[in-house]
Amino acid sequence: MGEIKFQVYNKCSTGAKKAPATRRSKGHGFTNKCAALVKEQRARIYILRRCATMLLCWYIQGDD
Repeated sequence: MGEIKFQVYNKCSTGAKKAPATRRSKGHGFTNKCAALVKEQRARIYILRRCATMLLCWYIQGDD
């Protein structure tokens, strides 16, 4: 009869890269959320500023 071989997957080897990030997010979950919100708000303000500048330039050039 044939021999049956089982592959054992080491959970530590597949999840080793995720473990440090998990530890970091546990301790700094609030900080990471705040940083993400600040980043999103900065992006929105940047877009609004660019749109306002574009509209203002368009308005000024239309007066010529």
